[in-house]
Amino acid sequence: MRPLLVASTLIALLIPLVSPSASRAENSALGAEGGVTTTHALAEFSAPKYASSFTHFDYVDPRAPKGGAVVTAEPGGFDSLNPIILRGQVPRGIGLIGDSLFTGSGDELDVVYGLLAETAEYPADKSWVVFNLRPTARFHDGHPVTAADFVFGWKAIEAHGRPFLKSFLEAVETVEALDEHRLKVSFKTRNEMKPLIRAASILTPEPEHWWTAEKRDISKTTLEPPLTSGPYRVKAVDPGRSITYERVADYWGRDLPVNVGQNNFDVIRTDFYRDDDVMFEAFKGGAYDFRQENRAQRWTSGYDIPQVKDGRIEKRAIANERPFGAQGIRFNMRRPQFADARVRLALAYLYDFEWLQKNILYGQYRRVRSNFPNSDFGASGPPSPAELAILEKYRGRVPQEVFTSAYEPPSTDGSGNNRDNFRKAMALFREAGYQTRDNKLVNAKSGQQLRIEFLDDSQAMVRVMQPYVTALQRAGIDATIRIVDSAQNQARVDEFDFDAVTVFFNFFPPPGTEQRSYFGSAAADVKGSANYAGIKDPVVDALIEEIIAAKDLETLQTTSRALDRVLLWNHTMIPQWYNDQTWVAYWTKFGWPERKPRYDTGFPATWWSKDAAP
Repeated sequence: MRPLLVASTLIALLIPLVSPSASRAENSALGAEGGVTTTHALAEFSAPKYASSFTHFDYVDPRAPKGGAVVTAEPGGFDSLNPIILRGQVPRGIGLIGDSLFTGSGDELDVVYGLLAETAEYPADKSWVVFNLRPTARFHDGHPVTAADFVFGWKAIEAHGRPFLKSFLEAVETVEALDEHRLKVSFKTRNEMKPLIRAASILTPEPEHWWTAEKRDISKTTLEPPLTSGPYRVKAVDPGRSITYERVADYWGRDLPVNVGQNNFDVIRTDFYRDDDVMFEAFKGGAYDFRQENRAQRWTSGYDIPQVKDGRIEKRAIANERPFGAQGIRFNMRRPQFADARVRLALAYLYDFEWLQKNILYGQYRRVRSNFPNSDFGASGPPSPAELAILEKYRGRVPQEVFTSAYEPPSTDGSGNNRDNFRKAMALFREAGYQTRDNKLVNAKSGQQLRIEFLDDSQAMVRVMQPYVTALQRAGIDATIRIVDSAQNQARVDEFDFDAVTVFFNFFPPPGTEQRSYFGSAAADVKGSANYAGIKDPVVDALIEEIIAAKDLETLQTTSRALDRVLLWNHTMIPQWYNDQTWVAYWTKFGWPERKPRYDTGFPATWWSKDAAP
C-alpha cells in the first residue's frame, strides 16, 4: 500500500491542520480592536479549547522526564532530506526537526495554537493575516528566525514545491516581511478562515543565510542535514537505512505551552527495512522498540510469543476517533482500458472483500464506503434533501443512482463462491466492448487482452492482493503484481506510470483546496499531484469549488457528501478497508500520560523513557 506522501516536514503540521474560527463576540474577547482580531489560536467553525493562559495540553504530563532513547522502524527507505521538492523520498519522521507558525492540538481536529508566532492578527474580511513572531525563536545555529526566512521558504515552495503541497496554499497571494518579527500573508480569498489556518500550519522558515552561505540549492535533493528550528536535529544519516535525531537541549521553544511535556526522548532513531516480515522479526529480537501493526493476521496470532507472555512486550489497541481518508485501489483512467466506468465497476464485482475479511483480515477491519470514512464529511444512506438540493443542478451529468440510492460496493457472502458477481462483471465487460476469446478477455475491436499491473513497494501487500489477481486471471484478464523499491515506486506514481495502485489518502479535515489535487481535472496531468486516478469531471470540479466556498460547517459537510456520492457512483476506486483502532506493540521500557490525545496515540511526542532521570 502506498500512503500519500507530502513533504514530510509538513506532514506533521498538516495532520491537525485546520479549522474553526470564533464568533464575532468571541473574536472580541480574543482581542479585536479597530476591526482587527488578535489571537493566540486560529479556528474555523468553533472556539478553541485552550485559552491564551493555558500552560500545557491536557494529554501531556508536564513533569515527564527527559532522556533515554527510542528506536522505531519504517518500511522502504529514503534518499533525500529536502521535503519541499517533488524529487526524492524523505523519511516520514523528518517533521521532528521543524517548527511551524502555529501547531495543532491532539484533542482538536480544527484548531491551531501559536508556536513560532505568538499571535496572529487579521481583519474582518480575512484578506490577510500578520503573524507576530517570537523574538526568542532560533535556528539550531543560534541565528534568529525572522520573517525573511518565511519569505525565502515561500518562494522555494512557489518555484519548486510539490504539487500537493502547493494545493494547500493556493489561496496565498503574497508573503512579505513587514519587519524582522512581523510576517504578512495576503490571500486571494475573502471571509474565509481556512486559508489563514493553512498558512499558519504549513509555512515554515527556511534559513536563507544557511542556504546561501555555501550556495546550497533548495531545488535539489540532498542528504545533508538541514538547518531547522525544531525540538530535534538530525544527528546521523545512513542513507536509505537509518536516520537518527537528537533532542536539542537548548531548544528555544521547550517551555512553550504547546511543547510542555513533549519531546522527551534524547535520541530517536528510525531504521528502514525492505521486507515487512524481516522488520517484524527484528522487532521480536529487540532491534527496535515500538511498532504500529497493520496486518490483522499478525495482530491476531503473530504476537503469541514469549516476549509478550512474560511482559517484555506489550500490545495495545487504541481507539482511533480521527477521520480517515479512503484506502482503495485506484485505476489509472488516463489509460484507455480504465476510462469506461463499466469496466471499473466490473473490476469491482470481481473483488471479494468479504472472503478477504474472513480468511486473511481476520474480521478485524471495516469496509470503506466513502472517500471520507470515520467522519461527518462522507456520504451514508440515501441522499438527504440538502444533498439533493446541491446535486439537482447536475442531473443528467452524474449517474442516476446519486439521487436515489445509498452507495454500497459489490459484496458477497464470503464463501468464495462469487459466481453471481462474476456473471455481472462479464456482462459489464461485454457492454464495454470486451469478449472472451481462447479464455482471454479481449477488446472486441483491437483483440488486445485486458491487462492490469498492480504496482506497490511492499511485499506484504501480495498476500492481500493475490486472491484478487487470481480472480481477475480467471476472468481472462492478464493481471500481475509488480513490487519495486520505494524510490522507484515513488517515481513511477509521481509520473502516473502505472495501471493500478493501492492508495491510502491522508485526510485533513475539514476538506478544502487539497480536494483539487485529489480529484480535480487540473491536477490530473500535473505530475506529482494526488489525483492518481486521473479524474477529469466538470461536476467534480464544480462541487470541489462549492466545498472551498462553504461558509459554515453544515454546508461544508453537505457539499462534501454530495461530492462523495458523485465520486463513488463513478466507481473511481475499489473501496478496501479501514481500522477504527490503532494497534501498537512496544518493549515495556516507556511511560506515558494517564490520558492520550483524542485523535492520536501520543507516540513519540508525549511518551518518555523509563531510563530517564525523574
